[in-house]
Amino acid sequence: MSNSGHTEQKISKRSLKSTCTPEPALGPLSQLPGVWKNSGQFHGHGWNMIAVPFPSGNHDYRLLNNQYNETLTFQLVDKNVPNRGMRGDQEVFTVDYVQAIEQIAAADFPESGLAGEPGLAIHHEPGLWLHMKDHTTGDLDIARLSSIPHGDAVMALGKSQKNHTGFDIPSISGLPIGVNQNLDNPYLHPYLHFHEHLFQGVFDPTKPNELLNQAILPFFQQDKVESVTQLKVDSALASGGVNNIPFITRQANATEVSSIFWIYELKEKHPNGEPKMLLQYTQTVLLEFFDSPIGPGLIKWPHVSINTLEKQPSK
Repeated sequence: MSNSGHTEQKISKRSLKSTCTPEPALGPLSQLPGVWKNSGQFHGHGWNMIAVPFPSGNHDYRLLNNQYNETLTFQLVDKNVPNRGMRGDQEVFTVDYVQAIEQIAAADFPESGLAGEPGLAIHHEPGLWLHMKDHTTGDLDIARLSSIPHGDAVMALGKSQKNHTGFDIPSISGLPIGVNQNLDNPYLHPYLHFHEHLFQGVFDPTKPNELLNQAILPFFQQDKVESVTQLKVDSALASGGVNNIPFITRQANATEVSSIFWIYELKEKHPNGEPKMLLQYTQTVLLEFFDSPIGPGLIKWPHVSINTLEKQPSK
């Protein structure tokens, strides 16, 4: 018994190791370690949409769409990270990640000549996923910390769930918030353009999550899924938040980040005995710029990224 009158909690020995195989101590994050890629039938399944200020044309913004391939690597596992407290200590288990994205194709409207060529590196993001083992706030047991080279840092908190039947992939709108969202609204002509002329013939930025459903539905129809883990986080929860460098804050302020990851363990196995696994995600970053015509405040522009990746077997 300590002098403060509370029972001291013994924290297990902290350890740090590199691994590409499942790590049970990570709890809901246990299947993440390894390398995930757009390989095989999922080549080119990364899609991104973003509206950015553009001082030309009729609307002072352009809508940019990207198709991409991604390598998402989870490697360094930090076990039993101790957070000290007056009423007991907390154990946190973490895994680091690096996200690298390479463009396959891009198009914007109005056309700017700035969309870029195939092979262009368009995103690099190091970060951490945390599993808060105990002393949680409500049912929030996971967190994602992200650092983006544009000058943004994100803390998003949330909860994990697991079942054998899967989770609903939400239908979301890519249309800006704070304007009349009827596609007949002339202000939304860039969105109407890609709604009527789908990017790469398949991606509709007004309904960005549709391609996730199309990719995963056959696996459930053919009874190929053993289990699904959902990781859902939002920077608007609890102590989460987004911090940006001054230029970002002035020009197109990133104010909120939410994402959902789904880890699918399949019944089929690799020749080495490891289960085949898929990972899907949808992420929305709300950018604020231009005064809302229906106010108050600024227009919120959803910047949405989705992807379906395969886990690569360990060597």
